[in-house]
Amino acid sequence: MGKEWGELSADEKQEALFQRWLAPKDPEGNDLKFQSPEAEKGYKERITRIKDAIQLKKRPDRVPVMPLPSMFPAYYSGMTVEEVMYDYDKCYAAWKKFVLDFDPDGHMGCAAPGPGKFYEILDYKLYAWPGHGVAPEHPYQCLEGEYMKADEYDALIQDPSAFFSNVYLPRVFGALEPFQMLPMLPGILEMYGVAFNFIPYGLPPVQGALNSLMEAGGEALKWVGAVGGFDGEMATLGYPNILAGFTKAPFDAIADTLRGTKGAMLDLYRQPDKLLEAMEAITPLMIKLGVGAAMMNGKPIIFIPLHKGADGFLSDEQFKTFYWPTLRKVMMGLIEAGCIPFPAAEGGYNDRLEVIKDLPKGKTLWMFDQTDMANAKKILGDTVCMLGNVPLDLLSVGTPAQVKDYVKELTGTAGKGGGFILSNGAFFDDIKAENLKAMMEAGREYGAYS
Repeated sequence: MGKEWGELSADEKQEALFQRWLAPKDPEGNDLKFQSPEAEKGYKERITRIKDAIQLKKRPDRVPVMPLPSMFPAYYSGMTVEEVMYDYDKCYAAWKKFVLDFDPDGHMGCAAPGPGKFYEILDYKLYAWPGHGVAPEHPYQCLEGEYMKADEYDALIQDPSAFFSNVYLPRVFGALEPFQMLPMLPGILEMYGVAFNFIPYGLPPVQGALNSLMEAGGEALKWVGAVGGFDGEMATLGYPNILAGFTKAPFDAIADTLRGTKGAMLDLYRQPDKLLEAMEAITPLMIKLGVGAAMMNGKPIIFIPLHKGADGFLSDEQFKTFYWPTLRKVMMGLIEAGCIPFPAAEGGYNDRLEVIKDLPKGKTLWMFDQTDMANAKKILGDTVCMLGNVPLDLLSVGTPAQVKDYVKELTGTAGKGGGFILSNGAFFDDIKAENLKAMMEAGREYGAYS
């Protein structure tokens, strides 16, 4: 008799997730039908290549090569960002062309543009996007603000879910502003007086918000039908989507879109204890977010964009006090559940390397942008798998020969002995296609293990 999931060790859980990933199912739950034996072979080889790199194994193969774009597929196909945000078929076609033309070892799906109509329905205020504050050819932009006020930490700490549903969401979605009128759900305990809690749901403003929510849900279903179909077709062609889902560093969850950069930086000095307490309060939620996605999608890799932890953004002491402890707790929670944390260390992490080394061996994948990869390999090479770090300026204005020279040196240092995946250092938009092709060619040529 096999073990129940809760009886498995972290290593056994991770292996089980890898095996589910290696044996994909179609939407009906049947074994996925690959379009050819070669496609099935390529699919399994790509996943195994990525798995071995993450687990710091050296195989007689090569370094995985995996470009990770932002809006580049749209530009590459001659489309605007607005087009791929509003025409899901065009989005599908552009990202499919990208995968087939560049032949990566893995991709991240075609969800990056998001559904423009959905944002319209809910009157999303947190971002400007093409046609709504941004030109059609430009990517969306975050509009930072204090969507959580400085005196609202206790509300977040005491009941994070209620704060998000009754305070935060009404502030960032104009159509959901009436949700501020909704009752505190834990107060619905007994028959006596229970109807009082439901009175707000009968009010016209709340009913209007609920109608908007249902309309937005319909649009989200329409969009995910295209996105989900993309991942399935790419799998039948031999190309795996590497991501199960995402979560965030607790500091970033607060500093990105709740308090905003300015608010969070003031809180570091004015109310550090409240900031620390709030991060501890949401840490279990960040773990649950990632683990839930891995269980649902049957894959182990959970993306974690690191927005505010770079060198120079926080002092070394601030990083060790406010950023790393709860981020590490999130990562350890993911690891214990069999997941592989995939933090993207945006900017430079040269001063952070000794700190972030405090992780189990062969359990994480780190994307490095402006970090010295030779030094990172020296410090982290026996602990984490590194991904990156071909610079965007090189891909944008360099030449194919310069790209190949960079990749040759990079794979010779970061790729030595395994534990490395060749990729760009940061997500890219409008770069030179010939330079990206040069990166792919060089990665396969110079990334072969001896």
